[in-house]
Amino acid sequence: MTEHLDDAEAFFRAVDNGAHGKPNGAAGGAGRRFRPVRFKDIALSTDRAYLVKGLIPREGLTVVWGPPKCGKSYWTFDVAMHAALGRDYRGRKVTQGIVVYIACEGERGLAARAEAFRRERLSEGDNDPPFFLLATRLDLVADVEQLVADIQATIGVDHCSAIVVDTLNRSIAGSESRDDDMGAYIKAADRLREAFAAAIIVIHHCGTNEARPRGHTSLTGAVDAQIAIKRDDSDRIIAVVEYMKDGAEGDVIASTLTVKEIGCDEDGDILTSCVIEPAEAPAAPKAKAGKGLAAAAKVALGTLRKAVAEVGEPASASNHIPAAARVVMVETWRRYHYLGTASDGQSAEARRKDFQRVRQQLQAAQAIGLHDDFCWVVADA
Repeated sequence: MTEHLDDAEAFFRAVDNGAHGKPNGAAGGAGRRFRPVRFKDIALSTDRAYLVKGLIPREGLTVVWGPPKCGKSYWTFDVAMHAALGRDYRGRKVTQGIVVYIACEGERGLAARAEAFRRERLSEGDNDPPFFLLATRLDLVADVEQLVADIQATIGVDHCSAIVVDTLNRSIAGSESRDDDMGAYIKAADRLREAFAAAIIVIHHCGTNEARPRGHTSLTGAVDAQIAIKRDDSDRIIAVVEYMKDGAEGDVIASTLTVKEIGCDEDGDILTSCVIEPAEAPAAPKAKAGKGLAAAAKVALGTLRKAVAEVGEPASASNHIPAAARVVMVETWRRYHYLGTASDGQSAEARRKDFQRVRQQLQAAQAIGLHDDFCWVVADA
Protein backbone atom coordinates (compact mmCIF):
# COMPACT_ATOMS: atom_id res chain seq x y z
CA MET A 1 0.00 0.00 0.00
CA THR A 2 2.84 2.39 0.91
CA GLU A 3 4.55 1.68 -2.38
CA HIS A 4 1.39 2.59 -4.28
CA LEU A 5 1.06 5.88 -2.39
CA ASP A 6 4.71 6.69 -3.00
CA ASP A 7 4.23 5.95 -6.69
CA ALA A 8 1.16 8.24 -6.81
CA GLU A 9 3.01 11.06 -5.08
CA ALA A 10 5.93 10.64 -7.47
CA PHE A 11 3.53 10.79 -10.41
CA PHE A 12 1.94 14.07 -9.26
CA ARG A 13 5.37 15.57 -8.56
CA ALA A 14 6.41 14.60 -12.05
CA VAL A 15 3.28 16.14 -13.53
CA ASP A 16 3.95 19.36 -11.60
CA ASN A 17 7.46 19.38 -13.05
CA GLY A 18 6.19 18.93 -16.59
CA ALA A 19 7.17 15.25 -16.93
CA HIS A 20 5.51 12.56 -19.07
CA GLY A 21 6.12 14.65 -22.16
CA LYS A 22 3.56 17.32 -21.17
CA PRO A 23 4.58 20.96 -20.79
CA ASN A 24 3.92 23.00 -17.66
CA GLY A 25 0.55 24.72 -17.94
CA ALA A 26 -0.87 21.84 -19.98
CA ALA A 27 -0.82 18.96 -17.51
CA GLY A 28 0.60 20.48 -14.37
CA GLY A 29 1.78 23.61 -12.62
CA ALA A 30 -0.50 26.60 -12.72
CA GLY A 31 -2.47 25.13 -15.61
CA ARG A 32 -3.79 22.10 -13.77
CA ARG A 33 -7.51 22.54 -13.04
CA PHE A 34 -8.22 19.52 -10.86
CA ARG A 35 -6.19 19.22 -7.68
CA PRO A 36 -7.28 16.45 -5.30
CA VAL A 37 -6.42 17.33 -1.69
CA ARG A 38 -5.13 14.63 0.59
CA PHE A 39 -7.19 14.01 3.74
CA LYS A 40 -4.54 15.30 6.15
CA ASP A 41 -4.43 18.57 4.20
CA ILE A 42 -8.19 19.21 4.25
CA ALA A 43 -8.58 22.32 6.39
CA LEU A 44 -11.71 23.73 7.99
CA SER A 45 -12.52 27.19 6.69
CA THR A 46 -13.47 29.75 9.33
CA ASP A 47 -14.25 32.46 6.79
CA ARG A 48 -17.67 34.08 7.05
CA ALA A 49 -20.14 31.87 5.18
CA TYR A 50 -22.85 34.50 4.89
CA LEU A 51 -23.75 37.74 3.20
CA VAL A 52 -26.49 38.12 5.81
CA LYS A 53 -26.19 35.53 8.56
CA GLY A 54 -29.03 33.02 8.57
CA LEU A 55 -30.58 34.64 5.52
CA ILE A 56 -28.33 34.83 2.44
CA PRO A 57 -25.22 32.67 1.92
CA ARG A 58 -21.94 34.43 1.25
CA GLU A 59 -21.49 32.72 -2.10
CA GLY A 60 -24.16 30.94 -4.12
CA LEU A 61 -27.61 31.40 -5.65
CA THR A 62 -30.48 32.86 -3.63
CA VAL A 63 -33.97 33.23 -5.11
CA VAL A 64 -36.35 35.82 -3.63
CA TRP A 65 -39.81 35.16 -5.01
CA GLY A 66 -43.41 36.22 -4.60
CA PRO A 67 -46.51 37.58 -6.36
CA PRO A 68 -46.61 40.98 -8.11
CA LYS A 69 -46.62 44.07 -5.86
CA CYS A 70 -45.71 42.07 -2.76
CA GLY A 71 -42.65 44.23 -2.01
CA LYS A 72 -39.96 41.72 -3.00
CA SER A 73 -37.87 44.31 -4.87
CA TYR A 74 -38.16 46.84 -2.02
CA TRP A 75 -37.16 44.18 0.48
CA THR A 76 -34.21 42.93 -1.59
CA PHE A 77 -32.96 46.47 -2.24
CA ASP A 78 -33.01 47.16 1.51
CA VAL A 79 -31.02 43.99 2.26
CA ALA A 80 -28.54 44.84 -0.52
CA MET A 81 -27.99 48.32 0.90
CA HIS A 82 -27.26 46.87 4.34
CA ALA A 83 -24.64 44.62 2.72
CA ALA A 84 -23.05 47.54 0.87
CA LEU A 85 -22.91 49.58 4.07
CA GLY A 86 -21.84 46.70 6.30
CA ARG A 87 -24.73 47.31 8.68
CA ASP A 88 -26.30 44.49 10.67
CA TYR A 89 -29.66 43.50 9.22
CA ARG A 90 -32.41 42.97 11.82
CA GLY A 91 -29.87 41.72 14.35
CA ARG A 92 -28.04 39.54 11.82
CA LYS A 93 -24.38 40.00 11.03
CA VAL A 94 -23.51 41.16 7.51
CA THR A 95 -20.43 40.73 5.32
CA GLN A 96 -19.74 44.15 3.82
CA GLY A 97 -18.65 44.65 0.23
CA ILE A 98 -19.47 45.81 -3.27
CA VAL A 99 -23.06 45.26 -4.45
CA VAL A 100 -24.20 45.40 -8.08
CA TYR A 101 -27.97 45.71 -8.56
CA ILE A 102 -29.06 44.83 -12.11
CA ALA A 103 -32.48 46.37 -12.75
CA CYS A 104 -34.01 44.85 -15.86
CA GLU A 105 -37.31 46.55 -15.12
CA GLY A 106 -38.50 49.53 -13.10
CA GLU A 107 -35.20 51.45 -13.23
CA ARG A 108 -36.97 54.76 -12.54
CA GLY A 109 -38.47 53.23 -9.42
CA LEU A 110 -35.01 52.03 -8.33
CA ALA A 111 -33.62 55.56 -8.65
CA ALA A 112 -36.48 56.91 -6.51
CA ARG A 113 -35.95 54.10 -4.00
CA ALA A 114 -32.26 54.97 -3.80
CA GLU A 115 -33.09 58.64 -3.18
CA ALA A 116 -35.49 57.73 -0.38
CA PHE A 117 -32.87 55.49 1.22
CA ARG A 118 -30.24 58.24 0.86
CA ARG A 119 -32.44 60.80 2.61
CA GLU A 120 -33.71 58.51 5.38
CA ARG A 121 -30.84 56.12 6.10
CA LEU A 122 -27.55 57.79 5.18
CA SER A 123 -25.51 60.47 6.84
CA GLU A 124 -22.87 62.67 5.23
CA GLY A 125 -20.18 60.24 6.31
CA ASP A 126 -21.66 57.22 4.53
CA ASN A 127 -23.43 58.77 1.53
CA ASP A 128 -21.35 56.89 -1.04
CA PRO A 129 -21.61 53.16 -0.24
CA PRO A 130 -20.13 50.67 -2.76
CA PHE A 131 -23.52 50.08 -4.39
CA PHE A 132 -23.76 50.13 -8.19
CA LEU A 133 -27.00 50.25 -10.17
CA LEU A 134 -26.99 48.74 -13.65
CA ALA A 135 -30.24 49.48 -15.52
CA THR A 136 -30.31 47.40 -18.68
CA ARG A 137 -32.06 44.84 -20.79
CA LEU A 138 -30.34 41.52 -20.29
CA ASP A 139 -30.19 38.00 -21.67
CA LEU A 140 -28.09 36.48 -18.90
CA VAL A 141 -27.24 33.35 -20.88
CA ALA A 142 -26.03 35.16 -23.99
CA ASP A 143 -24.60 38.21 -22.22
CA VAL A 144 -22.91 36.74 -19.15
CA GLU A 145 -19.31 37.00 -20.43
CA GLN A 146 -19.83 40.60 -21.56
CA LEU A 147 -21.53 41.36 -18.27
CA VAL A 148 -18.57 39.97 -16.31
CA ALA A 149 -16.08 41.94 -18.39
CA ASP A 150 -18.02 45.21 -18.16
CA ILE A 151 -18.52 44.98 -14.40
CA GLN A 152 -14.83 44.26 -13.90
CA ALA A 153 -13.82 47.14 -16.19
CA THR A 154 -16.25 49.67 -14.67
CA ILE A 155 -15.72 48.86 -11.01
CA GLY A 156 -12.11 47.80 -11.34
CA VAL A 157 -12.40 44.68 -9.19
CA ASP A 158 -13.03 41.00 -9.68
CA HIS A 159 -14.79 40.49 -6.34
CA CYS A 160 -18.27 41.55 -5.21
CA SER A 161 -20.28 40.73 -2.12
CA ALA A 162 -23.55 40.47 -4.01
CA ILE A 163 -25.04 40.77 -7.48
CA VAL A 164 -28.82 41.19 -7.67
CA VAL A 165 -30.77 40.35 -10.84
CA ASP A 166 -34.23 41.96 -10.92
CA THR A 167 -36.03 39.96 -12.34
CA LEU A 168 -35.52 36.44 -13.72
CA ASN A 169 -38.29 36.92 -16.24
CA ARG A 170 -36.63 40.03 -17.69
CA SER A 171 -33.20 38.40 -17.86
CA ILE A 172 -34.02 35.12 -19.59
CA ALA A 173 -34.53 34.90 -23.35
CA GLY A 174 -36.14 31.46 -23.37
CA SER A 175 -38.93 29.93 -21.33
CA GLU A 176 -38.89 29.73 -17.54
CA SER A 177 -40.71 26.40 -17.85
CA ARG A 178 -38.27 24.62 -20.17
CA ASP A 179 -35.62 22.40 -18.63
CA ASP A 180 -32.95 23.43 -21.17
CA ASP A 181 -33.59 27.16 -20.86
CA MET A 182 -33.67 27.17 -17.07
CA GLY A 183 -30.62 24.93 -16.94
CA ALA A 184 -28.68 27.35 -19.13
CA TYR A 185 -29.83 30.26 -16.96
CA ILE A 186 -28.62 28.53 -13.79
CA LYS A 187 -25.23 27.88 -15.43
CA ALA A 188 -24.98 31.56 -16.38
CA ALA A 189 -25.80 32.61 -12.82
CA ASP A 190 -23.14 30.19 -11.60
CA ARG A 191 -20.63 31.74 -14.01
CA LEU A 192 -21.42 35.15 -12.51
CA ARG A 193 -20.91 33.73 -9.03
CA GLU A 194 -17.56 32.18 -9.98
CA ALA A 195 -16.32 35.36 -11.63
CA PHE A 196 -16.92 37.53 -8.55
CA ALA A 197 -17.10 35.01 -5.66
CA ALA A 198 -20.44 36.66 -4.95
CA ALA A 199 -23.88 35.97 -3.60
CA ILE A 200 -26.16 35.96 -6.64
CA ILE A 201 -29.66 37.09 -5.67
CA VAL A 202 -32.35 36.58 -8.32
CA ILE A 203 -35.78 38.17 -7.85
CA HIS A 204 -38.50 35.98 -9.30
CA HIS A 205 -42.27 35.76 -9.65
CA CYS A 206 -44.60 33.04 -8.39
CA GLY A 207 -46.76 30.63 -10.33
CA THR A 208 -50.47 31.09 -10.86
CA ASN A 209 -51.36 29.44 -7.53
CA GLU A 210 -48.73 31.49 -5.62
CA ALA A 211 -47.50 28.27 -3.97
CA ARG A 212 -44.00 28.16 -5.46
CA PRO A 213 -41.62 30.04 -7.76
CA ARG A 214 -42.76 30.16 -11.37
CA GLY A 215 -41.20 27.92 -14.01
CA HIS A 216 -39.12 24.77 -14.04
CA THR A 217 -38.39 23.10 -10.70
CA SER A 218 -34.68 22.83 -11.54
CA LEU A 219 -34.34 26.40 -10.24
CA THR A 220 -35.42 25.42 -6.73
CA GLY A 221 -33.16 22.38 -6.93
CA ALA A 222 -30.15 24.58 -7.71
CA VAL A 223 -30.55 27.31 -5.10
CA ASP A 224 -28.50 27.68 -1.94
CA ALA A 225 -31.31 29.67 -0.32
CA GLN A 226 -34.92 30.46 -1.19
CA ILE A 227 -36.95 33.26 0.39
CA ALA A 228 -40.69 33.71 -0.14
CA ILE A 229 -42.20 37.20 0.03
CA LYS A 230 -45.90 37.96 0.47
CA ARG A 231 -48.23 40.67 1.82
CA ASP A 232 -50.41 39.74 4.76
CA ASP A 233 -53.84 41.10 5.71
CA SER A 234 -52.20 43.96 7.61
CA ASP A 235 -50.23 44.96 4.49
CA ARG A 236 -46.96 43.84 6.04
CA ILE A 237 -44.23 42.41 3.81
CA ILE A 238 -43.53 38.94 5.16
CA ALA A 239 -40.28 37.22 4.19
CA VAL A 240 -39.95 33.52 5.03
CA VAL A 241 -36.72 31.52 4.71
CA GLU A 242 -38.11 28.48 2.90
CA TYR A 243 -34.83 26.75 2.18
CA MET A 244 -31.27 27.18 3.40
CA LYS A 245 -28.68 24.71 2.15
CA ASP A 246 -26.33 25.07 5.11
CA GLY A 247 -28.45 26.69 7.78
CA ALA A 248 -31.75 26.95 9.57
CA GLU A 249 -35.03 27.38 7.73
CA GLY A 250 -38.37 28.84 8.71
CA ASP A 251 -37.23 32.26 9.95
CA VAL A 252 -39.88 34.97 9.43
CA ILE A 253 -39.04 38.66 8.85
CA ALA A 254 -41.81 41.26 8.83
CA SER A 255 -41.57 44.74 7.32
CA THR A 256 -43.72 47.68 6.35
CA LEU A 257 -43.36 50.28 3.61
CA THR A 258 -43.34 53.92 4.68
CA VAL A 259 -43.93 56.63 2.05
CA LYS A 260 -41.35 59.42 1.96
CA GLU A 261 -41.14 62.64 -0.05
CA ILE A 262 -38.00 62.73 -2.17
CA GLY A 263 -38.33 65.99 -4.13
CA CYS A 264 -40.43 67.63 -6.85
CA ASP A 265 -40.78 67.00 -10.57
CA GLU A 266 -40.59 69.61 -13.34
CA ASP A 267 -44.19 70.61 -12.68
CA GLY A 268 -43.50 71.21 -9.03
CA ASP A 269 -45.49 68.17 -7.93
CA ILE A 270 -44.14 66.17 -5.01
CA LEU A 271 -42.29 62.94 -5.80
CA THR A 272 -42.46 60.05 -3.35
CA SER A 273 -40.97 56.63 -2.80
CA CYS A 274 -40.87 54.16 0.09
CA VAL A 275 -38.42 52.84 2.62
CA ILE A 276 -38.58 49.53 4.44
CA GLU A 277 -39.25 49.61 8.18
CA PRO A 278 -39.05 46.63 10.59
CA ALA A 279 -42.39 45.35 11.87
CA GLU A 280 -43.63 42.82 14.38
CA ALA A 281 -43.85 39.32 12.93
CA PRO A 282 -47.44 38.08 12.52
CA ALA A 283 -48.86 36.09 15.39
CA ALA A 284 -50.18 32.75 14.23
CA PRO A 285 -52.85 30.87 16.19
CA LYS A 286 -51.02 29.19 19.06
CA ALA A 287 -51.08 25.44 19.31
CA LYS A 288 -52.77 24.01 22.38
CA ALA A 289 -51.16 20.95 23.89
CA GLY A 290 -51.95 18.01 21.63
CA LYS A 291 -54.52 19.93 19.58
CA GLY A 292 -54.42 21.46 16.13
CA LEU A 293 -51.26 19.68 15.04
CA ALA A 294 -50.99 16.94 12.46
CA ALA A 295 -49.64 13.61 13.67
CA ALA A 296 -46.28 14.12 11.96
CA ALA A 297 -45.87 17.55 13.57
CA LYS A 298 -46.66 16.08 17.01
CA VAL A 299 -43.95 13.47 16.48
CA ALA A 300 -41.48 16.18 15.44
CA LEU A 301 -42.36 18.24 18.51
CA GLY A 302 -41.64 15.17 20.60
CA THR A 303 -38.21 14.65 19.04
CA LEU A 304 -37.37 18.31 19.68
CA ARG A 305 -38.42 17.96 23.33
CA LYS A 306 -36.16 14.90 23.60
CA ALA A 307 -33.23 16.75 22.04
CA VAL A 308 -33.70 19.76 24.33
CA ALA A 309 -34.01 17.51 27.41
CA GLU A 310 -30.83 15.58 26.60
CA VAL A 311 -28.47 18.14 25.04
CA GLY A 312 -30.23 21.52 25.30
CA GLU A 313 -28.33 24.50 26.65
CA PRO A 314 -29.40 27.90 28.02
CA ALA A 315 -29.73 30.46 25.24
CA SER A 316 -27.20 33.27 24.97
CA ALA A 317 -28.54 36.76 25.61
CA SER A 318 -30.70 37.67 22.62
CA ASN A 319 -33.65 39.87 21.73
CA HIS A 320 -35.01 36.99 19.64
CA ILE A 321 -34.88 34.06 22.09
CA PRO A 322 -36.76 33.94 25.44
CA ALA A 323 -34.38 34.25 28.37
CA ALA A 324 -35.58 31.01 29.99
CA ALA A 325 -35.45 28.92 26.83
CA ARG A 326 -33.14 25.95 26.42
CA VAL A 327 -32.02 25.62 22.82
CA VAL A 328 -30.45 23.14 20.44
CA MET A 329 -29.08 23.55 16.96
CA VAL A 330 -31.62 22.80 14.22
CA GLU A 331 -29.21 20.17 12.86
CA THR A 332 -29.21 18.48 16.28
CA TRP A 333 -32.99 18.35 16.26
CA ARG A 334 -32.91 16.99 12.71
CA ARG A 335 -30.62 14.14 13.79
CA TYR A 336 -32.84 13.31 16.78
CA HIS A 337 -35.88 13.36 14.50
CA TYR A 338 -34.30 11.03 11.95
CA LEU A 339 -33.19 8.63 14.67
CA GLY A 340 -36.62 8.68 16.27
CA THR A 341 -38.69 8.12 13.13
CA ALA A 342 -38.77 5.41 10.49
CA SER A 343 -37.57 6.28 6.99
CA ASP A 344 -40.07 3.94 5.27
CA GLY A 345 -37.68 3.69 2.33
CA GLN A 346 -37.67 7.45 1.70
CA SER A 347 -34.77 9.13 -0.02
CA ALA A 348 -32.60 11.55 1.94
CA GLU A 349 -34.16 14.45 0.01
CA ALA A 350 -37.71 13.30 0.80
CA ARG A 351 -36.86 13.03 4.50
CA ARG A 352 -35.33 16.51 4.45
CA LYS A 353 -38.47 17.97 2.87
CA ASP A 354 -40.73 16.18 5.38
CA PHE A 355 -38.67 17.60 8.24
CA GLN A 356 -38.83 21.08 6.71
CA ARG A 357 -42.61 20.78 6.35
CA VAL A 358 -43.29 19.76 9.95
CA ARG A 359 -40.89 22.39 11.24
CA GLN A 360 -42.77 25.10 9.35
CA GLN A 361 -46.07 23.74 10.71
CA LEU A 362 -44.76 23.87 14.26
CA GLN A 363 -43.43 27.38 13.84
CA ALA A 364 -46.70 28.58 12.26
CA ALA A 365 -48.56 27.11 15.25
CA GLN A 366 -46.10 28.85 17.61
CA ALA A 367 -45.24 25.51 19.18
CA ILE A 368 -41.53 26.10 18.61
CA GLY A 369 -39.21 29.06 18.21
CA LEU A 370 -36.50 29.45 15.57
CA HIS A 371 -33.72 32.01 15.31
CA ASP A 372 -30.48 31.75 13.34
CA ASP A 373 -29.36 28.11 13.80
CA PHE A 374 -31.18 27.56 17.11
CA CYS A 375 -34.61 26.18 18.00
CA TRP A 376 -36.57 25.66 21.21
CA VAL A 377 -39.97 24.48 22.47
CA VAL A 378 -42.44 27.23 23.34
CA ALA A 379 -43.30 26.91 27.02
CA ASP A 380 -47.03 26.21 26.70
CA ALA A 381 -46.89 24.10 23.52
